[in-house]
Amino acid sequence: MMTTLKKHFVYQADYQHWANDTLFASVDALDEAARQGNQGMMFENIHKTLNHILVATRNWMVRLKGDSLDAGREEFYVADWKDLKNALRLEFREAQRWLEAQPESFFDEQIGYINTQGQPQQIWVRDALTHIMTHAAHLRGQVTTAIVRLGAPPPEMDYISYKSEMEKSLENLRSNSKS
Repeated sequence: MMTTLKKHFVYQADYQHWANDTLFASVDALDEAARQGNQGMMFENIHKTLNHILVATRNWMVRLKGDSLDAGREEFYVADWKDLKNALRLEFREAQRWLEAQPESFFDEQIGYINTQGQPQQIWVRDALTHIMTHAAHLRGQVTTAIVRLGAPPPEMDYISYKSEMEKSLENLRSNSKS
């Protein structure tokens, strides 16, 4: 069975949601000072790095939807840890639902956007979506390094673990529906 680009990115959005929740369970083992402390990361600390996943994902989804960012890139900071986790959960679930509603042809289109230097650019939808997904995975990897150094348990959040967990869930549903 061949997977379409649409199905691929819908699954990827679901994986992002799952991987974030897996990471959150480990980050929750840390106190606020550890989450906010300078870890020498690109975005300084764990909280700001996860906030950047939210900002980058929202900005790219705005572009994909054809909405405009009023004054260039939207920047915002979610200061509360619980609020940040919930915002990231919602962001990827909303992205998944929105992607499910798009026609197959959308994934073979190009979109225009203004880059960080203020220059107009074109990008294939599939490349923008790949960027969203790999950017989030890359930053979760940085967070994982920091949290393990701080004594939190290492999260098992690779794609194969996600697929295995989803297959077990589906099998449980099938078994329960036969009962």
